[in-house]
Amino acid sequence: MDDIFTQVREGNAFHVRVWLDNTENDLNQGDDHRFSLLHWAAREGRNNIVDMLIQRGARINATNMGDDTALHLAASHGHRDIALMLLHNKANINAVNEHGNTPLHYACFWGQDYVAEDFVNNGALVGIANKFDETPLDKAKLRLAEALRDRALQLGQDLQKIPFKDRSWLGYKTRSRDALLSRHTGIDIAQLNLSKPVTTTHSGELWRGQWQGNDIVAKILNVRECTTRNSRDFQEEFPRLRIFNNPNVLPVLACCNQPPNLVVISQFMPYGSLYNVLHGETGIVLDQNQTLRFAIDVARGMEFLHSMDPLIPNLLLTSKHVMIDEDLTARINMADYKFSFHEKGKLYNPAWMAPEALQRKPADINQRAADMWSFAMVMWELETREVPHSDLAAMEVGMKIAMEGLRINIPPGIASHLSRLIKICMNEEPGKRPKFDMIIPILEKLRQR
Repeated sequence: MDDIFTQVREGNAFHVRVWLDNTENDLNQGDDHRFSLLHWAAREGRNNIVDMLIQRGARINATNMGDDTALHLAASHGHRDIALMLLHNKANINAVNEHGNTPLHYACFWGQDYVAEDFVNNGALVGIANKFDETPLDKAKLRLAEALRDRALQLGQDLQKIPFKDRSWLGYKTRSRDALLSRHTGIDIAQLNLSKPVTTTHSGELWRGQWQGNDIVAKILNVRECTTRNSRDFQEEFPRLRIFNNPNVLPVLACCNQPPNLVVISQFMPYGSLYNVLHGETGIVLDQNQTLRFAIDVARGMEFLHSMDPLIPNLLLTSKHVMIDEDLTARINMADYKFSFHEKGKLYNPAWMAPEALQRKPADINQRAADMWSFAMVMWELETREVPHSDLAAMEVGMKIAMEGLRINIPPGIASHLSRLIKICMNEEPGKRPKFDMIIPILEKLRQR
C-alpha cells in the first residue's frame, strides 16, 4: 500500500479507514512539510475523508510549516462543502498564516465568491491586514469586494484595518506532529537528551528532554530490581499504550528497555496535568465552558478506551492522569499505566476509586463501571476546584471509602443538572452506572446552554 498521504490525496477512503483502525497510526501526523492528513483531504476536496478524519478526532486547526490550516487550503481551492464542514467543527475562521493571510484572504484572491461569502457570514473579519498591509477586500475583485463590504457592515463589523502586528487575540497555533514520533518503538536511552528533572513520584522519576527534535517527558520507572522477567513483561505491555488515533488519548511514543533502566517516553505537555491546572497556577481561565470542555474530552477518551477489547488494565482515571495540551485539549496519559510487575498491591490515589475497586480483586470488578465512578470524581473536582478528601492520608481515605461509606459531598452551588449527573455516575450499584457514550451527549448539551 502507498503511504497514507498518497491514499488521502487520491481519495481512497477504504484504505484510509483501515489505516485509521490501527491504534498505532497517528492521524495528526504531518509529512515533511507538516501537511496533516486533514490538510491534504481539504486541499484535494475529499469530502468523505475530511468527514472521516474529523469524526476520528483530527485536529481542525493544526498548521503546516507555512502556518496554513485545513481551512486555508479548502478556501483557496474552492471546496465550499469542506470549508463549511470545518467551520461547523470549530475551525478558526480568522487564523493567520506566516504571511498574515486568513482563509478569507485566500478565498478572495482565488475568486472563490461563495466561499468568501460563507466566511463573512460566519464571522470572518474583512479588516485583517496581512504582512503587506492588504485586507481580504484588497485581494478581491471589485464586485466581490463591494458585496463582502456591504455584508460585513450589515453584520455590524468595524471595517477599520487591523494591523498585522496585532495578533494577541489569535491564541495558540498547533503544528501537525512530526511523523517520526509514531514510527519508533524501542530506542537507546543515549538518544534521549534529558535536560532536567521535572518531579519524582512513587512510580518513578520524570525528566524533561528532547528526542528527534521534539520536546518529550521520560518516565524512568521506579523498580527495586529489574529482572529479566520484568524486562520481558515491559516489552510485551508497552506497545498497547501507543494509541495515536484518538485526540483525547496521549500515547506512549517509545520506550527504553535497558535494565536497570525501564523508561516510558511521551510528548511534553506545556500545562502539565489537569490536577495541576485545577490546583496549581497555570493562568488558564477555568470558566464553566472550559470546565465542561475538559469533562467532554476526558469522557471521549474513556469512551474510546472502553471500546477496546480486551480493555487496558491498571489504568486509573484521576485528574493527575489527564494531561492538558497546548490547545487546551484534555488527554488521558497512557504513560501513567501501571505495569503488571510495578508496585504490586500498592494504591496511591484511592480518593478517585470506586468502592468495589478498593474491596475486591481487579478480576472481580466491572472495570467500565469503576471507571465511571472515577470520572464522576473528576467532574466533582472540576466543579468544586477541590481535592477529594484532602484532609485525610491516602491509606485512611481508602479504608474509609471501602469500609465506612466515606463519600464526597456535592455542594449546593453546583448546577442541578451536573449535580444529578455526578450522582448517577456514582451509583452504589455498579450495574446502574451509565456508559460514556450515554453521558457525552448530556455534557455537550450542558455546554451549549
